[in-house]
Amino acid sequence: MTRRTDWAEYADLAAAQGRRGRGDGGAAGTGDEVYGTPPGDADVYEGTRLGDGGARGGRRRGRRRAAGEASGGGPDQGSSFSSRAEEEPAGSGDPAERARAICLRLLTGSPRTRKQLADALRKKEIPEDVADEVLSRFEEVRLIDDSAFADAWVESRHHGRGLARRALARELRTKGVDSALIEEAVGQLDAEQEEETARELVARKLRATRGLDRDKRLRRLAGMLARKGYPEGMALRVVRQALAEEGEDTDGLDERY
Repeated sequence: MTRRTDWAEYADLAAAQGRRGRGDGGAAGTGDEVYGTPPGDADVYEGTRLGDGGARGGRRRGRRRAAGEASGGGPDQGSSFSSRAEEEPAGSGDPAERARAICLRLLTGSPRTRKQLADALRKKEIPEDVADEVLSRFEEVRLIDDSAFADAWVESRHHGRGLARRALARELRTKGVDSALIEEAVGQLDAEQEEETARELVARKLRATRGLDRDKRLRRLAGMLARKGYPEGMALRVVRQALAEEGEDTDGLDERY
């Protein structure tokens, strides 16, 4: 029979990690300070951040703060589950203790979804019932919060990489976030904010296409937006307007594209 862990220490850990995650001695960090842009993303826009628009309601800030305090890092910063999970305490034979140690180690660097942690525990052959109990307790003390994870992921990846709702939803699905939570998180980006971000993306890339013929510029810029999840109609409209503002003749583009 598995020995029941004294779960009170989880709450103490959550509080301690919250204090470590606060850079100002009290207030938890926000935005990319808590949920940093994953490695390789910053250089996409030469280390700059897209506009600070978008919904930032009190509910989302509260959830983001809770998840950030619980973990002290950005969502999915590329660390390997297997490498961290291998670092188990020597001689640890209790499955519940092993599961707890694995999850805490994985959460030290960045937030994780419940599914990501469940997959790691399954790989380490932790019994399913033990894993479920440990993960449920982690959720109770908010060391795991898929809703906060999804909210923070949308904000970080939209402002950091300019990803549209469709691309963000696809990424969250791969991390095992529930579809209802995904819909709620991406729903915080409205069409107006999405189009404004698309305009900023095009403005940043426009100079690099100068010297190319008009049609090639249109295809290259619209393709860039499409890869980031923007709808075709919006992508073409934004690019045509940007080209027109530069003095390009856009007559006939509506019929050809």
